[in-house]
Amino acid sequence: MKLDFYKYQGTGNDFVMIDNRGLGFPKNDTKSINFLCDRKFGVGADGLILLENCNEADFKMVYYNADGNESSMCGNGGRCLVAFANFLEVVNGSCAFMAVDGMHHATINNGIVSLAMQDVKTIDLFDNYTFLNTGSPHHVQLVGNLTEMDIKSDGAKLRYGKYGSTGSNINFVEQKDSSVFAVRTYERGVEDETLSCGTGVTAVAIAMHKTKKTESSSVTLKTLGGELKVSFEENGSGYKNIHLVGPATQVFSGTITI
Repeated sequence: MKLDFYKYQGTGNDFVMIDNRGLGFPKNDTKSINFLCDRKFGVGADGLILLENCNEADFKMVYYNADGNESSMCGNGGRCLVAFANFLEVVNGSCAFMAVDGMHHATINNGIVSLAMQDVKTIDLFDNYTFLNTGSPHHVQLVGNLTEMDIKSDGAKLRYGKYGSTGSNINFVEQKDSSVFAVRTYERGVEDETLSCGTGVTAVAIAMHKTKKTESSSVTLKTLGGELKVSFEENGSGYKNIHLVGPATQVFSGTITI
């Protein structure tokens, strides 16, 4: 079948976008999804996202990792989907959409998308790392040599060795200022380092505040693909009103046969 697609990126985290309101996409075809995300034989992306109709919201987000399997929430993917929905004129400036982890609200202004994330109620603190779920599971670990690290190798050791078959995303972090942190992330499903991870930087911002590395409720995260901001409010032992903010851009569009 011939398929119309759009390519979007948010701070280097890139996605194949499909308008699936007509439900014509083969959603259970893992091989085709993997092919579309393949950087040598397909379009090339960290994941594939379907925009579908939803009775409870403006639209629905269905997210697949590059390996072809449907996955947990993707923050940068959600921001890019908001930009895509705005481009399709499904929404205009603000919206609510349903994702695998529930309802999200978002706004878009001059290409900058602010995405409301789910509340974080549980944060597990350990001697040298923090673990929390921001729509996807994240291991957050401070390091002192971030630029020299082999993220694919070091991340895989933790992803498989510590978290087993279910796995976790692995974030390595270096503090740059009182509320500025550099982040590099190994993403499960991609099984490699990505240029940016939205749920990852969200997890880092909250973990750094929880462990008192910053007192600010607005944190700047520097990824290889660009800069993101995360704001939040403490809510007892957890956090609420969490917003992930950054650019989302259409790169190109085309038609491909699958």
